[in-house]
Amino acid sequence: MSFNLPTVYPITDTSVAGLSHTEQVKRLLEGGATIIQLREKQIEARSFFEDAVAALRLTRAAGAKLIINDRVDIALAAQADGVHLGQTDMPVEAARRLLGANSIIGFSTHTLEQARVALNLTIDYLAFGPIYPTATKQNPDAVTGLSDLVRVKSLAGKLLVVAIGGINFENVREVMAAGADSVAVISAVLSNPSRMPQNLRNLSRIAENRR
Repeated sequence: MSFNLPTVYPITDTSVAGLSHTEQVKRLLEGGATIIQLREKQIEARSFFEDAVAALRLTRAAGAKLIINDRVDIALAAQADGVHLGQTDMPVEAARRLLGANSIIGFSTHTLEQARVALNLTIDYLAFGPIYPTATKQNPDAVTGLSDLVRVKSLAGKLLVVAIGGINFENVREVMAAGADSVAVISAVLSNPSRMPQNLRNLSRIAENRR
């Protein structure tokens, strides 16, 4: 499918924000978010499903899209707009059969070889990173750096590339200059919940002025 990614692609995280996914989505929408990914590694499936359904009501009303991290079952049951899959999640082709041609599927890669393999999958965007060290994963993959991001974007061609991992106000401009179509962020936007809308607007403004 064809869709547009915003320059900044926010990802929710209850452990970072200290708020429900629904409340995070509400604040991110206030900051102008047009696509939001729900990422949940802690709570049980029923609670996450209920939170996702409530969050989806908000995104639908705002004309935004909601993506579920990892959980194809939650995305399918909630009728979310898509799913973001990692290297050890359900295979992309299986998720595509379940979710259909109109669902958005993103896929995480951490090496040049993984990125090359991903180009043959039916994905709508490719995530690559961590570009910098990150504290939002318990066992993060090795840092890729900007030079590999340049190579991945060259390989990807027209496929959208989302850079992820340790991206913040200080380095977002250089990440965009390296070829990223979008940057996925957690801490840079969520770590001060009272300023979440302003953080998203300010980071987007900096990212869009990439030179």
